[in-house]
Amino acid sequence: MSMTFSGQVALVTGAAAGIGRATALAFAAEGLKVVVADLDVDGGEGTVALIRQAGGEALFVRCNVTLETDVQQLMAETVAAYGRLDYAFNNAGIEIEKGKLADGSLDEFDAIMGVNVKGVWLCMKYQLPLLLAQGGGAIVNTASVAGLGAAPKMSIYAASKHAVIGLTKSAAIEYAKKKIRVNAVCPAVIDTDMFRRAYEADPRKAEFAAAMHPVGRIGKVEEIASAVLYLCSDGAAFTTGQALAVDGGATAI
Repeated sequence: MSMTFSGQVALVTGAAAGIGRATALAFAAEGLKVVVADLDVDGGEGTVALIRQAGGEALFVRCNVTLETDVQQLMAETVAAYGRLDYAFNNAGIEIEKGKLADGSLDEFDAIMGVNVKGVWLCMKYQLPLLLAQGGGAIVNTASVAGLGAAPKMSIYAASKHAVIGLTKSAAIEYAKKKIRVNAVCPAVIDTDMFRRAYEADPRKAEFAAAMHPVGRIGKVEEIASAVLYLCSDGAAFTTGQALAVDGGATAI
């Protein structure tokens, strides 16, 4: 499905693998120049290589989204290379919890909140002025179905994704009259390297993950990428401040 975009340049964080890589490839397939950002240099360069092999244009920038100087540099390199920013997909995130709330550590809390919340806030803080300078644009943040309800044994992660949705909705209202749209995508369990690491050791967990979705399977990274591109496209011009669940029906139960 081809989508229509008014802008030329897209930025994707956490683009070395998984949902981020799939979305970077999807943006490039639509003819956009793509800035690929990640801490994983090999993975990020690999994403750029795939885009170039397909005839697209892309740039890799190493970025730790928890560091303000890194995020500022990311935006500076984007403008230096392409002169503008039109779309941003703030996808970098982590999930490291393995127990109930009272079993969590301060280090876990700081790490999860640092990447998932501060990272999204910092990226939007420095993306919004660039979009304003262009006269508009779109931002999509990766939240989660864990941001739409409870997530037992993932309480800090759930809190971080609820916070992402709060940032998304607030920014959407602040910039609605400036032709800047801000939305979030909320995946359920998706077939990524993170998922495989979590479930390879216990096949029963994989079966449970599939069963939690009424459609009877886990999601594909390309399905999340399609949702992100829709939210950035001109077809979603009247859509802002939304948290779109792409979850195989999980939150409808």
